[in-house]
Amino acid sequence: MAESEKSPDGLELSKEWLEAADSRVEVLRYLKEQVPRIFCLKKEFSPQEEEELMQSRILQPLEFFLFGENPQEGLQKLQQGSTSSQLCGRVFKEGETVYSCRDCAIDPTCVLCMDCFQDSVHKSHRYKMHASSGGGFCDCGDVEAWKIGPCCSKHDTGAATAMVTDECVLEPELYERAEKLFRILLLYVTDFLVWEESSNLPDELQPRQKEPAYFCVLYNDEHHSYDHVIYTLQRSVNCDQAEAQTHTALIDKEGRRAVKRGSLRSCQQARDLIRSNSEHISLQPLRVEILHAAVMAHQTFALRLGSWFQKIISYSVGFRQAFCQVALETNIDGHPCLISRLMLHDARMYKGARKIVHELIFSSMLMDTEFKRLFAIEFTKHYKQLQKDFINDDHERSISITALSVQIFTVPTLARQLIEECNVIKVIVDTVMDLLREHLDDNNRFFFLGYNSDKFTRIQVIFHDLRYILISKPSVWTEELRGQFLEGLKVFLGFLKCMQGMEEVKRQFGQHIAVEPEWEAGFSLQMQLRHILAMFQDWCSSDNEILLLAFKECHKVLRECNNQAFQREPTDYYMCKQILNVRPYKVSQEPVSIHLPISRLLAGLYVLLCRTGAVEHLDDPELYDYTQLAEHPLRCVVLAAQVSAEMWRRNGLSLVSQVYYYQDVKCRDEMYDKDVVMLQIAASKMDPNHFLMLILLRFELFDYFNGSCSTKDQDELIQRNRLTEEMLYLLIIIIGERYVPGISHVTKEDVTMREVVHLLCIEPMAHSSLVKGLPENESHETGLESVIAKVATFKKPGVSGHGLYEVKKERLVEFNPFFYHYSRSQHSKAEESQKKRRTQEGSDKALRPPIPPAFCPAFSNIVRLLCCDIMVHILRRIFQRAAEDRATHWTEAMIQRAVHLIGQALLEEKTQLEDSTVEEVTFDFSLKARRIGSEHGKSVFHLLSKIKAIPSLEAQKDMVKWVLQMFEIVKCLREKSSPAASMSVETTKPEESAQDKEKAERKRKAEAAKLHRQKIMAQMSAMQKNFIESNKMLYDNMPESGTQGEPVMSTDITDSCAMEQRELCVAVGPQRGSTPAEKEVLTCILCQEEQEVLTQAPAMVLTACVQRSTVLTQCRGKIPTYKEDGTTYPLFMPPELAVGTHTGSCGHVMHATCWQKYFEAVQNTTRNRLHAELIVDLENGEYLCPLCKSLCNTVIPLIPLEPIMFNYENAEIIGQHLTLPRWIQILCARIKGLKSVTQDNDCNTDGNSSSTDGDMALCGEGEPDFRSILSYGVQEPRKFSDSITEMLLVCATTVHRVGLQTAPNELCPHVPLMAWNTCAFNIQAIENILQEEDKPLFGSLQNRQLAGLKAIVQFSGAQRLKSSQAVIQRHFTDMFGVLLPVVSRKNTPCLLEVDFVHLLVGLVLSIPSLYQEEAVDLGPSAVSSAYNHLHILHLVTMAHMLQVLLSSTDFPAVASGEETEEAKAAAELYTTVSQHTGSLIPDVSGSSVAERVKRGIQPFLRCAALFFNCLTGVQPPEELFSASVGAEGHFEALCSYLALPSNVFQLFQEHRDTVAPLLLNYCGNPAITKVLKGKTHIVRYPRRRNRLIDLPEDYSVLLNQASHFQCPKSTDDERKHPTLCLFCGAMLCSQSSCCLSQLDGEDVGACTAHAATCGAGVGMFLRIRECEIVLMAGKTRGSTYPAPYLDDYGETDPHLGRGNPLHLCPERYRKLNQLWQQHCILEEIARSLEVVNVMFAFEWQML
Repeated sequence: MAESEKSPDGLELSKEWLEAADSRVEVLRYLKEQVPRIFCLKKEFSPQEEEELMQSRILQPLEFFLFGENPQEGLQKLQQGSTSSQLCGRVFKEGETVYSCRDCAIDPTCVLCMDCFQDSVHKSHRYKMHASSGGGFCDCGDVEAWKIGPCCSKHDTGAATAMVTDECVLEPELYERAEKLFRILLLYVTDFLVWEESSNLPDELQPRQKEPAYFCVLYNDEHHSYDHVIYTLQRSVNCDQAEAQTHTALIDKEGRRAVKRGSLRSCQQARDLIRSNSEHISLQPLRVEILHAAVMAHQTFALRLGSWFQKIISYSVGFRQAFCQVALETNIDGHPCLISRLMLHDARMYKGARKIVHELIFSSMLMDTEFKRLFAIEFTKHYKQLQKDFINDDHERSISITALSVQIFTVPTLARQLIEECNVIKVIVDTVMDLLREHLDDNNRFFFLGYNSDKFTRIQVIFHDLRYILISKPSVWTEELRGQFLEGLKVFLGFLKCMQGMEEVKRQFGQHIAVEPEWEAGFSLQMQLRHILAMFQDWCSSDNEILLLAFKECHKVLRECNNQAFQREPTDYYMCKQILNVRPYKVSQEPVSIHLPISRLLAGLYVLLCRTGAVEHLDDPELYDYTQLAEHPLRCVVLAAQVSAEMWRRNGLSLVSQVYYYQDVKCRDEMYDKDVVMLQIAASKMDPNHFLMLILLRFELFDYFNGSCSTKDQDELIQRNRLTEEMLYLLIIIIGERYVPGISHVTKEDVTMREVVHLLCIEPMAHSSLVKGLPENESHETGLESVIAKVATFKKPGVSGHGLYEVKKERLVEFNPFFYHYSRSQHSKAEESQKKRRTQEGSDKALRPPIPPAFCPAFSNIVRLLCCDIMVHILRRIFQRAAEDRATHWTEAMIQRAVHLIGQALLEEKTQLEDSTVEEVTFDFSLKARRIGSEHGKSVFHLLSKIKAIPSLEAQKDMVKWVLQMFEIVKCLREKSSPAASMSVETTKPEESAQDKEKAERKRKAEAAKLHRQKIMAQMSAMQKNFIESNKMLYDNMPESGTQGEPVMSTDITDSCAMEQRELCVAVGPQRGSTPAEKEVLTCILCQEEQEVLTQAPAMVLTACVQRSTVLTQCRGKIPTYKEDGTTYPLFMPPELAVGTHTGSCGHVMHATCWQKYFEAVQNTTRNRLHAELIVDLENGEYLCPLCKSLCNTVIPLIPLEPIMFNYENAEIIGQHLTLPRWIQILCARIKGLKSVTQDNDCNTDGNSSSTDGDMALCGEGEPDFRSILSYGVQEPRKFSDSITEMLLVCATTVHRVGLQTAPNELCPHVPLMAWNTCAFNIQAIENILQEEDKPLFGSLQNRQLAGLKAIVQFSGAQRLKSSQAVIQRHFTDMFGVLLPVVSRKNTPCLLEVDFVHLLVGLVLSIPSLYQEEAVDLGPSAVSSAYNHLHILHLVTMAHMLQVLLSSTDFPAVASGEETEEAKAAAELYTTVSQHTGSLIPDVSGSSVAERVKRGIQPFLRCAALFFNCLTGVQPPEELFSASVGAEGHFEALCSYLALPSNVFQLFQEHRDTVAPLLLNYCGNPAITKVLKGKTHIVRYPRRRNRLIDLPEDYSVLLNQASHFQCPKSTDDERKHPTLCLFCGAMLCSQSSCCLSQLDGEDVGACTAHAATCGAGVGMFLRIRECEIVLMAGKTRGSTYPAPYLDDYGETDPHLGRGNPLHLCPERYRKLNQLWQQHCILEEIARSLEVVNVMFAFEWQML
């Protein structure tokens, strides 16, 4: 049918349409036929086929119509004539990283996309990064967005300006056709996007016959979760889970999805089912509609046309203009233009349609200045309706048309035009008022009880628009702008009027408030208005005329508000011959509101009037009743004081929270600070006595200070004292807080500096803490960077923590202990820290008031408060109470504040006296303080002197002393005499004696403190010694004890013996040193009892954690599967070390019995804890170390070293007989005998027996028999106590279970193998760490590593005693087969397929089993063991040398000198091997071979040295304790310790006869031939040392990589979480359903699946967009960890919250590397999970 139809000829069709009388009718007729055929035929097309059909049948003819010719040709012509746009216009997806420049952006909404930023000048500026919430676009090329550098290098086309309306470059005919076509199609698109009928089409598109095909369409909403929808679909439309998931994902992405196709009836059934099923879960049913197939088809095509429009518009500016013209032209019938229709219908459209419309607007109207202006006018015209629709919509704002406001309102020129033409301020405020009108009470004030928080949050977003409009104030005011702005301001004041005095509170008496009143809404509004209020003030300040008019208007509105405030008539109040006439009012008894935006705005405007000097033009200041103006702010301050005095406890937490926010940094700018300013205005205008009386009245302290109020009630007294403190504090603030531009001559920088100094006086702070403590302006800037260098010094961070700022010494004089922005806790902290600092410096503890800047003339009268009668009266009353020492009537804080006030007054007087003549100075505080009340000895001055002696005021003594000195200084200034002279006359004697006394007292105290310190130090030293004694094991590698592992010699050993001991620094062979008996006494961390570690004593155990590890792997990402037959791993470890078993310990010791009890207790208690399974996996025996909380899953029993006094004579005699060939013969005989005993004939000895006999005959001494091995010395093996045996089994089973990921099975023959393997792997891991960190092999391990390593080696050595000897013998034979092909089996691997450290450990620890006899337990004697170790080591070393040689391809170039012995021996070996294999590189010098081999075998020798040291306890040579020894010296020391010749090639010459046949045999192995021909990959030696991948220095490079990351499994453009594996560098798509995979039958995310193969379950990932490290272990455990990227202030930035530029910190990255290499990731995860008690578990497996 449709497939066989030929595609129409586009050119023909387009001609037909053009020639038709009405092209629209023709085009629509064609669409009517074609659209349903493509989109809704019975046969479902694949999206690709659908796309192709649409392109060929519909879009191509349309493009022919547009161009009038072949579109390709037309397009080429177009491109020749057009220039590329200077605007970037890239629309951001959610989560995409965007950049803003703090130096150049006009406002914070100006952002660049990643690509433009990388190519712009802003890269070197102070930029910020953050994740876009989606919907915005890149401002590159917009000159109004940037002060400098508007274009990146890509968009800078050399044009002088951007966004100028480009020349229309289209030919008139083409433009006309474009307009014609766009008009037809845009109307079609608009009609279908706003189409609401489900089964009918417009008349011109109604098909001739209607097919009965329908779709059941499910729409997206924000009420139902993913799971709800999946559940509903599974039950309603018979689909499986995968299909339901696909539907749901697409509904969420596109906004709707057809979930069923069929007849009307079946679709209706499906609809009803979906509704009923979804109603069960959520109260609201899902939105489902039934659409006719044709309607669905046209709607689908309309969307595709939207994308097509974008494509066409992008071809040419002319097309864009034609489109904008059509979209914005108004209809004749007065209907809104097409774009307005789409906007007004936005909230009713589904997600996919909205996105298309928004993108269309972005790519058309917003890219052109003129059309942007016209669009903005349309947008503003419909603003109120759009916002109302948004409020009622449930979709997020990012996909609402209202989000476009940021693109329009932030353009400064556009914002001004909109104010002038549409009065957009009024429009926005009216919209908010309309939406909040329902919350007005009878008094026309807001009352938010029972408000809808979701709706309210949406309303608040509207304030952002007002902020955008006001973001840049005009530099030039036009009359039009003035008029419209003032009009807008009046409307805004009307809104504030509804907030003035809202939500009043009344003090609760008797019983506690029943229901906490609603307060958050009011404060949310206040926070939204904070910047808007500041911006309105800023706009007003830029024009004096407007400022005066705004002030008057604001005052007028305030008077209207205040009319209703007082109920009672004014009364007279008397104090100190002063009369105040005010209306009575008590905050504690009558309603009071904390919301006074108009009073505060008025205060702000008044300060601006003073600042600009316009205050002089204020008509008749007498109009203003300052008592009235100050009334409400004063009530507010009193309310805060009463709440602080706990008078409002019964009003609950809501009031406490309000007062907290009132003074908090988020709100204080426009609340508390402005109230203080208003009080300062009143203080400057009122009579000072009257002002103080008003304050006493409102603080309800008037009667108290008038002496007519007495009470015995303790609560009341406490409250009154607290109120007095608060009242004095307020006076200190009113007089002393002058850092407001306009109140004194200070700048904004001065204000910020003072804030920073005071924050840093509390404690040194990080940059982010400082930023949090400072108020932000509308651009989210605090001004910190510009001032910080002047006031503070920066201390860089270490490996953890963050950089800190410390205040500079010279700035401390500015410290004011009563700084008004301190909270109570900050105040006490700052005071404490400054007193402490002064004590350390040896100064007194007086925290003097700082010298403040002078008030501006308008505020200069405030200082008169200090010297007025009432102030002196207040101070006298306070000091009198203290002098009478009536404890309940005064407090130390009260005195401290009063003394501070006197200090302020004296400083003011001193400053005035210094600046003017005595006659001119009217400020007479010191005179009044001495005079008033002096006749009874009760003047302020006298009382102060009395107070000094009160013992309870010891802390204030220094301050009082300083004040008294100030009195003297002022007196001298008044008398024009020198202060020093007068003081010497008046006070020298008493003062000096007092000073001497004080000095003597200080000295005595210092002496006493010193003695006390010495005594404590002695005690600590004794305790430390005791601790070291009792924990020797932990301290045996401390440098003080000389050397590692060496016990402190008991005194009866002579020096000569010690010398001999030092000479015998050999761990292997007949020259080995002895293992002296060493007493090791340890303390159990649980019961604190001490016990010696003995073989027969109850077991002591070390906590341990066994885990699989890929730290050393040479083939990352490949983890071999374990085969039950065990022919390869675990019997032989492959040289790639793909996955090893690591057993680490935290070094803490317990009794086995204590541990068992603890473990049982942990199991019982943990089962009941929430999410405990995330931390410890009880089923797998996990627990946390009781002391350090490390994660453990087993314990290692401690086994002491076997003391051996070595018999050197005996060893020498035996040595003459037991040569290597003889030893091999004896072993072969023993193995053969054992095999015949066990009837195991699976070996190939028969075939080789004749040659073997021949080989053995060379050795003389006759044929060794089955028991020859015993004749060289046997002894009884060690016996262990039952508890040690039990613990050996516990540990071995765990190692076996974890290492092989198998079920626990203590009888499995692989148990001993795994013990040896973990021992070998631990040694290799430790050698790797030491090499990586350039530390010496011995003496530099942490205690925990050393203790763990020794315990593991001894535990592995003891394995053979606890397993079946036949099994161990079999293992020995199999392993020995690698070295001696005679005893090998068919599948024994070749030399290149084995790791020799594992082989060495296995052979050494299993050979004693050969001594076992049927009837008796026997083991080798010390001497036999020494020879066994020596011969095994020699054989393994030679095999490893050959392994290195065979795998080497790169021989180093060595300067040719004289051929040394070593070089000759190396050359000889090389030649031999070359002959045997016939394929090594020819012509390599002997010295090159020697160098290569020595370098290759060094790690093996280092591991062997560590192993034999832990096994035998023999002291290593000094050279191995030092990192400074050269490579050659280090190698020789290793060889001597291991009884190897320093020329290792000598081994081949010494044992030539034995080795020659072996060499031939090794090299002839077919596997080796294969490798040498390059057919299989092999490991080179020394192995590559693994490190974490290299990260770029600049974090934006990583973000760039992430932005270009394409998920391999997904094609959509949804947000991804690119995550980088730090082990291998793979970029993964985490937390995304597209990359889920199956692991052990469970769905897991990409990171979990990757960690399973890359790190054996352990992973370390960097989540790039979140800028945090994720540590993972297994499927269910993980934790976050700070990324190693720091900003310039030494802080990490998780989730790019602050957005500062980030740079790699190498030290922190090194620490992460250590965390991995030391196998501490599991431990770190467990610790962090233990600290963070999770309520809701995070699904780590989905990461």
